[in-house]
Amino acid sequence: MDNDISRRTFAHVAGLGALSLAIPRGATAETEEPAPASPGRTFPKGFLWGTATASYQVEGAVNEDGRGPSIWDTFSHTPGKTVNGATGDVADDHYHRYKQDIQLMKALGVKGYRFSIAWPRVFPQGSGEPNPKGLDFYNRLVDELLANGIQPFATLYHWDLPQALQDDGGGWESRNTAEAFGRYAGYVAQHLSDRVKHFFTTNEFGAFVELGYGIGIHAPGLKLPPARFNQTRHHAVLGHGLAVQAIRANAKPGIQVGIAENMAICCPVIETPEHISAAERATRELNAQYMTVIQEGRYTDAYLERTGADAPKFTPADLKVISSPLDFVGINIYTATWIRADDSKLGFAVVPNPASYPHMLSPWLTIGPEALYWGPRNVAKLWKAKTIYITENGCSSSDVPAADGKVYDTDRVMYLRNYLTQLQRATADGVPVKGYFCWSLMDNFEWADGYTNRFGLHYVDYQTQTRTPKLSADFYRETIRRNGVG
Repeated sequence: MDNDISRRTFAHVAGLGALSLAIPRGATAETEEPAPASPGRTFPKGFLWGTATASYQVEGAVNEDGRGPSIWDTFSHTPGKTVNGATGDVADDHYHRYKQDIQLMKALGVKGYRFSIAWPRVFPQGSGEPNPKGLDFYNRLVDELLANGIQPFATLYHWDLPQALQDDGGGWESRNTAEAFGRYAGYVAQHLSDRVKHFFTTNEFGAFVELGYGIGIHAPGLKLPPARFNQTRHHAVLGHGLAVQAIRANAKPGIQVGIAENMAICCPVIETPEHISAAERATRELNAQYMTVIQEGRYTDAYLERTGADAPKFTPADLKVISSPLDFVGINIYTATWIRADDSKLGFAVVPNPASYPHMLSPWLTIGPEALYWGPRNVAKLWKAKTIYITENGCSSSDVPAADGKVYDTDRVMYLRNYLTQLQRATADGVPVKGYFCWSLMDNFEWADGYTNRFGLHYVDYQTQTRTPKLSADFYRETIRRNGVG
């Protein structure tokens, strides 16, 4: 298996091709108020600080309370598909330990939690009769979050497609899956929207489509030919649009709907007018198959020309559904794609990273803090987004506990400090970023990489299920308390 390719390689795959609970150490009732953030480094009043997880990565309990199998159950149990044959069968056992995990959130001071709902818990066969016990878990989770002053932000699809839909028509290859997704979304909204006020339809087209149906290193492990692959892309964004409409039709008043996408984050290689303009053009073109069509209701001419006879088949009605208005845009940001101006037809070129370019433990996770400035800035400028959330940002680290049991992940602290400094720059410039969700609350099942990569603010001993705050958790807690980068 090639471990250099991971779920967040959209910028290089999809875009360029189209990518024991304890009081935290030092935190006591007598702890003095920290010094304020440095002048000019604070975030707007009311800025929402949060953290995030995904169902298959943390829940475990894959055979409990009527849950059906997902494509990730099948994929991870197939020899050779994940590092060391890891599966999400137990993961962090969050299904049983969610109350403990919510106390971790409360200790951090976060006011928002982005989690995903497992489609096969709610509809074990993908459609048909719902499973009340599946939804009951999320009712309990939401109630516990609210009781602790934490807003629930629910993602309806974070990759665990019911296996029955994959078996019947090829999953997202089929328009039937898009329609089933709409029905599922409407059902969940009907039952949770009295308490959940923010819904994300999908998480990362640029990962679950590109890596699952194009490259084959994620579930369901397919390498489709170009025409079928592009049609799969279309069905994915169509499913998003149908879900937006179903949520609005079935939810209680006052909800907001958006997406969480790992779009190619195009940054000017030098901040001069020509390179800035080139990065804006690149943002539109390198995200043509997902974010751009969602925002504009059309595929770009360059995308259709590039795909030629393999372009997706669609109708004007499809495009209208796909571009159903959103209340907010969520962006998952890890790396930067550097762009320079040139005299080509598109007016930009991607600047490849040299072999010496710095990265975190995961080789794909190159360091580009400026992405947290230019990503939301370009979304706001190109598509007039009025509310933007950074729905994922974080990094992998070696995370080896020291003799005292603490993980001193200074590299993650460095990463977060630099990225958050650029995010503060964006808010200071008036970019409408309303909140930030750190990935992730705790170490978890990292898809094809299994348990070899750790992204959490809390270290998880998978043998004992003990959670221990890392140094980065201390840093994030201070950032939240100061509402600024100290």
